[in-house]
Amino acid sequence: MLNQEKKQELEIQAREIRKDIVTMIGVGKAGHLGGSCSLADIVTVLYFYKMRHNPAQPDWKERDRFLLSKGHAAIVQYAALMECGYFDKEAYIHTLKKLGSRLQGHPDMRKLPGIEANTGSLGQGVSLAAGLAAGLKLDGLDAKVYVAVGDGELAEGQLWEAFMAASNFKLDNLRVIIDRNGLQATGKTMDRFRIGSIEDKMRSFGFEVMVIDGHDMGQIADAFDKADDIREKPVCIIADTVKGKGIPFAEGVAAFHNGTLTQEQYEEALQALGCVSRTEA
Repeated sequence: MLNQEKKQELEIQAREIRKDIVTMIGVGKAGHLGGSCSLADIVTVLYFYKMRHNPAQPDWKERDRFLLSKGHAAIVQYAALMECGYFDKEAYIHTLKKLGSRLQGHPDMRKLPGIEANTGSLGQGVSLAAGLAAGLKLDGLDAKVYVAVGDGELAEGQLWEAFMAASNFKLDNLRVIIDRNGLQATGKTMDRFRIGSIEDKMRSFGFEVMVIDGHDMGQIADAFDKADDIREKPVCIIADTVKGKGIPFAEGVAAFHNGTLTQEQYEEALQALGCVSRTEA
């Protein structure tokens, strides 16, 4: 359980990660602000509390792994990696999606330390994560695999095949995090593709299921800690989140799934996060 001091430390770190997200997107360049900010608190808990990892040795075989099945939210992982020291923040923060940049629109493991798999073709991330989890078990390692999935992404059939496989092979080292922010690129997820109760479906597929507030550091940390006690089945953590969390004008607005910030919005976003804006088109 988090003490108050650690909780506050994580909240400050999450705000810094959101600042990095806004700074990377900059002015006049489309970027996945909404889904990156909805995951920011979860990613903060993973990198600064829960996961075993070593920025000085990114390929440490006993590390825990984090994958974004919703690879379009790569910006939040880039922010966490630069804050941890996997690469130089000042050298790369203004290079997002520029020609030849290491910070591509979707994560590329060949370009950046700390990226475990090339993702972003929706529906495929859990297959990759389950494969990694199975491989770790075969190697006798107790490392965990965490994979973030969007709620809109659940319309992809391959995910459900991967869920069945993870349950069949009793991958209790796998943690599936569903970012349930309720919005996708063109509007409300429930209006685009209704799948019914995610909780009931994941339980029927053999997962241990937890539902949390995805912006409450204590609930996030507790869920990840409780997952360590589950045996012989994978864990699904359904995180209720707000798309664009932390950016008042973007919260709950589908247009910021992959939106473009004006100069005024850029400055307003950074001010809302408590810093002086730095113009970067």
